Parts: sequence; structure tokens; C-alpha cells
Amino acid sequence: MSNDQRRAFLRQAGLGLGGAALGGFIPGIGHVSAATAAELLDPLATKAPQFPAKIKSVIWLHQNGAPSTLDLYDHKPDLQKLAGQPVPASFLKGIKTSTQGGVGKLYASNERTWKQHGESGAWFSNLLPNLATQADKLTFIKSSTTVGATHDISILKLNTGDLNPGRPSLGAWINYALGSANPDLPSYVVLYNGDREPSAGSVNWSAGFLPAVYQGTAFRPGDSPILYLERPELRNAVQQRTSLDLLKRLNLIGAEHYPHDTELKARLQSYELADRMQAAAPAAVDIGKESAATKELYGLNDKTSQSYGEVLLRARRLVERGVRFVQVVSGFPEGVDIDRQSWDAHSELDANHAVMARMVDKPIAGLLHDLKERGLLDSTLVVWTSEFGRTSWGESGTGRDHNPWGYTQWMAGGGLKAGFTYGETDEVGLQVADKDKAVDTYDLHATVLHLMGLDHLKTTFIHNGRSERPTVVYGKVIKEILA
Repeated sequence: MSNDQRRAFLRQAGLGLGGAALGGFIPGIGHVSAATAAELLDPLATKAPQFPAKIKSVIWLHQNGAPSTLDLYDHKPDLQKLAGQPVPASFLKGIKTSTQGGVGKLYASNERTWKQHGESGAWFSNLLPNLATQADKLTFIKSSTTVGATHDISILKLNTGDLNPGRPSLGAWINYALGSANPDLPSYVVLYNGDREPSAGSVNWSAGFLPAVYQGTAFRPGDSPILYLERPELRNAVQQRTSLDLLKRLNLIGAEHYPHDTELKARLQSYELADRMQAAAPAAVDIGKESAATKELYGLNDKTSQSYGEVLLRARRLVERGVRFVQVVSGFPEGVDIDRQSWDAHSELDANHAVMARMVDKPIAGLLHDLKERGLLDSTLVVWTSEFGRTSWGESGTGRDHNPWGYTQWMAGGGLKAGFTYGETDEVGLQVADKDKAVDTYDLHATVLHLMGLDHLKTTFIHNGRSERPTVVYGKVIKEILA
């Protein structure tokens, strides 16, 4: 049977996939499993994890611009004592110091005070009073490292595991491996606050070399996060369905001539999803019916935290409805004048972080409390992360440079040791103290996948004849933090 004959047979048989799911045979292809047949019919069909999962959803909180975790979580009394002095050579051993501003003198803010919180005794600075109340829910990774010291490159590595565009994001891998748990909503959603799209844009939620249907769907801030979702006033549901069916038939004819065009297949899926989303999506992102107490919990009554609180409240509503991966990128408060309008404080760190911390502190604490109260924290993983940290030395006298050698991230949710700290940095918070405990982006990804019931070594896709996996050729699960 020729290729043309196969395509004609499949078309005349309704693509033959309904029968394939039962009979296990597709003409011209051969015997396939029911799962494979279902995937051919619907690439976003729900798939079982490789082993029992600890969580169902991930809320990935990217703190864009790289906060100084030395001023948030990593209390270093020696840094305060040595502030104003040159960095001792022993602390610089083994690292390249060619960051943007070179090596300055050790810096500690006079406005920072520190306290331990919860039964875990976790340290928090005075910048995060609300999040400190959630200390015993957090699992700190204080030995985080990465590669690169420029924002776009390190953000790309944070999300995709590579320094160059072209690889799938972590959310896309999860979407590919597990499919959708709610056919009426995207399985992978990107949220952000502020008046512009995050730095480097959609490459950070791209499907890369995976089929395009697995890429993230960005929801805009504000009252209309999904543009053009509503049906035109003079068009009824029957007319829309008729148009979609015609468009689908025409696109299927085109797809026969370009069987490897995943963009076309993704477009077919997106039209159908958009049709279903007209009913489901507005309810999913509408926070208007949330109680006054819930809005207060997320900081919606404060101008500085309102916009970020809104996106976190939407994130909770999305995971409630089965969305697997919600990627939240921090922007900046509307109408607030701060230097660089992100966490990127090369100067005036105190002023910058005072605003940025106030923006995220109450909403993140509210999210953790809300998830716990609703019974969702055990099935949801919240990840607080950034592209890198910031140096122990000062820049411009009042800021900090980029630091990929040692910084803090944390996670909270199902499958983790709550109120636990893994690893540490040296006495001035510059490098990871024990290199055997260094946690790279690849290790973070491997651990998230493990909690989702996926082995990062066995989650694969054939690309250009090579079996690719989410962590490239690196990565290990951080078993010490697992419950």
C-alpha cells in the first residue's frame, strides 16, 4: 500500500483511530497499544505516570531579575561583621569573578534584621514577615548553583535546562508525558504581572523540539487574560461549530501533505481547545467571586501586592481545575517607581527589595495557607526559584552583582520534608560550602519530575535520531529532601 493509499484509507475510515483504540491495529502502521492510539487521536489525552506520583500540579514561582537571597533567607553573621572589607581570597577560590561589575567589597545592608521562625527555626529577614509565618511548610535548598550570569541565558537554563533556545521547557515535558487532566483548559499555563511580557518571552515556555501542542499558554494580566475568547455577538454556537468543523476538515487535508508539521497539528488542537475554553476559562480566571477574606489573604487590598496577588489567586484556581503546570513570572507593581522594575538590584538594593518583597510576600504566604486549607498542598508543588542569586560583595555601593555559585531556592508541597533545609553556602554566602550538595537546575528539574511520577532518565523523545530527555545528560533527584 502506497503512502497516498494509506492516507486515503485513514481519511475514509475517520483516521481509523477509534477502532485502533480497541483493536490495536492501524492500517499502514501496524499494531499499537491503546495508549499510543489514544495519543495519535488526542496528544493531550491523560496519560498515567511512570510510578505513583506524589503531586498532581506544579506552581512554578520564578522571581524574575534574581533577588538577593542573602537579604531574604541566608543569614550570614560573618558577612555583617566583615562588611566593607575586601573579599578574602579564600572565598574566591575556584570561581570566575568576571561578573558585570567585578569584585567589590563585602556588603551588608544596615536595614536588615533577622529572626528564626517556626519549629524548624528557619531564618527570615524583615523583608518577608508574612512568608515567615509559613516557615514549617518550606523545604529550603540553600546550595543552589547554575551556569551563566546574564539574565536571558540563565532564565532559559532555569526553564529548559539549556543556555540556547530550542529545548522544551519543564512544563512542556510534563505536558507531553502526562497530558491534560482537564480537556477544557490548557494543561500548561503561564501567568505574569506588570504591563509587559516577561524577559525573553515565549522561548521560556516553548515546546522546543517536542510537538508544538505541548507549549505553554500565556494568560495576560488584568480582567481579560485571554484575548478574543468570547464568541462574536452576531454569531451563534451552531455557526461557530460549523465553521470549526469545516476548518478542521481543510486543515486535515493540509496535514496529510505535511505529516511532520507539528505547528499545524497544534493549531488544530488550539481551535478546539479555544471553543471549549469559552465556557471553562472565564470561570477559571474570574476572581471576582472570591470572598473578601480570600482577597485580603492574597494581598489584593494593597496596591503594591495586588497585581501579583491576583495572578497567584488565578494559579490556585487553575490547579483546582486540574491544570498541571502553572508558571508564574514576577513582574513589578503597577504605578510604583523602582530601579530596574524587577529584582535586579545592581544599585539601591534596599529600596528595590523593599518594594519587590512587599509585592510577593503576602501573596505567596496566602497561596501556601490557602492551598493547605483547601487540601491542595499535598497534591501541589510550589517552587520558589530564580535564574541565579546575588553576590556577597557590593556593586555601585548599594547593590549586588549576579551570583551563579551559591544561592537559595525553596519548594513546598506533597512528597517533601517540610520545615527542612538542604545544603548551605560559605560564611559570606558566596559559594556552596559542600560541593557534593550543590543543586543545579537539572537536579531541580529531575526532582520535580520525580514528584510528578516521572523518571527524568526514562521521559524521552526521539529528535534528530537521538533520544532526548528533560535533563539533557545531567541531573539527579535530590533524595535527601523527599519525605
